[in-house]
Amino acid sequence: MRHSAGGRRAVLASAALLAAGSMLAGCKGVAPPADGGPSGSAVSTAGDGRAVNPLDNPDGTKPGLAAVTSTADQAKARSLIEKVATKGRGPKTGYARDEFGYAWMDSAPGGIPYAHNGCDSRNDLLKRDGEKVRFRAGSDCIVTSMTLHDPYTGRTIEWSKSHATTVQIDHVMPLSYDWQMGASHWTKGKREDIANDPLNLIPVDGPANGAKSDSGPATWLPPNKRIRCAYVVRFAQVSLKYDLPVTAADKRMMLTQCGG
Repeated sequence: MRHSAGGRRAVLASAALLAAGSMLAGCKGVAPPADGGPSGSAVSTAGDGRAVNPLDNPDGTKPGLAAVTSTADQAKARSLIEKVATKGRGPKTGYARDEFGYAWMDSAPGGIPYAHNGCDSRNDLLKRDGEKVRFRAGSDCIVTSMTLHDPYTGRTIEWSKSHATTVQIDHVMPLSYDWQMGASHWTKGKREDIANDPLNLIPVDGPANGAKSDSGPATWLPPNKRIRCAYVVRFAQVSLKYDLPVTAADKRMMLTQCGG
């Protein structure tokens, strides 16, 4: 059948609209990955899952690290951070991980939460923060898989023990940092406490934890910007509990993250 020039233009325009609609439908829900986020089994997520605001979790026994967003809570955060003492970072001489006890011990002596419960501190933390937690057959301790809402990257990670390092347990105040700020003069028992205290421990994306190393807030912050005030609040909570100072640069950065 023969079409007029106007008819041919109408058909071509209709075809173009259908093609554009098909392309949009095929891309629905696709978003670029967040900066610094993990790959593979991690997906974008919104919100904090079951995570609790650190101001409402002073002993670290509640899950995760929820964002500190309200003006009132940020004022409370700055007030807390202002109490933190400052000093220069000392030498790393003599530091070794073993100075803080063997990794993930259940026998820290200072009465910290979860100690002496028959389960090592790593698995205690996976149970605390994980969702859809599964255990090794016959065990209520050894976690074999879980879903983690990672505060540091803002991603959800489907974790299994067969790929254990995709989730690591971060010492919010790194042990080497603790050593340089005064823990080198502590008793072995007190060092074992801070290394296993749930207040100082958060399961997070492994690569993000590796990037942090032993940095303070002045040189490393979580890639997920919305969680940064919460992160420095937790840093301050550990500092105050163990009477450990931070550097002046770290304290300035901590205040800045909470609107100071």
